[in-house]
Amino acid sequence: MQKKIPTRKCVGCGEMKEKKDMIRVIKSPEGEILLDTTMKSNGRGAYICRSAECFKKAVKNRGLERSLKSQIPQDVLERLEKELG
Repeated sequence: MQKKIPTRKCVGCGEMKEKKDMIRVIKSPEGEILLDTTMKSNGRGAYICRSAECFKKAVKNRGLERSLKSQIPQDVLERLEKELG
């Protein structure tokens, strides 16, 4: 039997992709917005494809803000942009 591959929806393009191919942004229980590099941190998560194109779309359509139900600090957006390079 084949093992199920976890998929997540990108907040930029809206496509379902494999979880391991995406970047996770979380809102921690304390209300802090962080990049989750381990993919295991506690908190509400939003996923985004590893492409600058999807990042631009997510910022434009406020996908991240909607998913995390809060404003995204500018420094987090800048760090995400660097990550996608």
